[in-house]
Amino acid sequence: MPILSVEHTTIYRYRRSVGFGEHRLLGRPRDSADQILQSWSVDISPAPVAMRHVQDVFGNVVTSFTPAMRAQELRVVNRLRLDHTPVTPRQSDVARYAATWPFGYDAAESPDLGRLREPSIEDADHAVGRWARRFLRGAETPTLDLLSDMTQAIDSEFSYRARFEEGTQSPARTLALCSGTCRDYAVLMIEAVRSLGFAARFVTGYLYSPRGEHHHGGGATHAWLEVFVPGLGWVDFDPTNGIVGSRDLIRVASVRDWRQAVPLAGTWNGLPADFLGMDVTVRVTDASADTALPVPHLQAL
Repeated sequence: MPILSVEHTTIYRYRRSVGFGEHRLLGRPRDSADQILQSWSVDISPAPVAMRHVQDVFGNVVTSFTPAMRAQELRVVNRLRLDHTPVTPRQSDVARYAATWPFGYDAAESPDLGRLREPSIEDADHAVGRWARRFLRGAETPTLDLLSDMTQAIDSEFSYRARFEEGTQSPARTLALCSGTCRDYAVLMIEAVRSLGFAARFVTGYLYSPRGEHHHGGGATHAWLEVFVPGLGWVDFDPTNGIVGSRDLIRVASVRDWRQAVPLAGTWNGLPADFLGMDVTVRVTDASADTALPVPHLQAL
């Protein structure tokens, strides 16, 4: 079982000492069958008055803190170590009634999935809906094939372009440019699959790039999506790298809308000109690489 280690450092720099208000960090990974947290720590300088860990409405752990002193620099280091056993979904494990599209979710699950099936962004000219229907194969399309084909198409047909300003492009703009960042691709595919009736949610976390792989999105937090597939549950799809399943993906938080998944946010007191910039570095390494034998991917239950 591979053991992955993450060190995520964020540094805010200021021209002179400033005061700090409350900050909120999404840093603790979600425990699940394919990723089991071994250790987790957060180092903050200046040290906070207090630190609280609470669950948000989605069950993600949110860490709240307020630095006690004024300073010219705020440094937050999120460290974690976990057992990571990738899961590869199989079409044969999809529930029989959902094996092909179109299908309707089970009556017992549908109410809980309701908001996750609703588009978050208006598709005024139906560009996203038309693009999504490109992946249909006649009257019936194997469900996992549909979602996999869409994931692979974004990876192969779009050009990854790092962008450091906040927010995301609209899905229509991403389609028009055929380029974007990981969060742009995640939002596009979420809106596309929702237009077909799927429940989907935005995921923020980390990306591991094994030797020989050329993944996009490393060196910072990464974004992808999960789609609820009956029989498989929540399945990871990373359209930035064409990954289906949880290979190389470390989930930290899952939300309905990307705006609910800011990795770190807070307030400070000073003049706008005092802010000099922010530096973010993320290192994801295989702590077991030198000692462990290769572990085969698990198949989804």
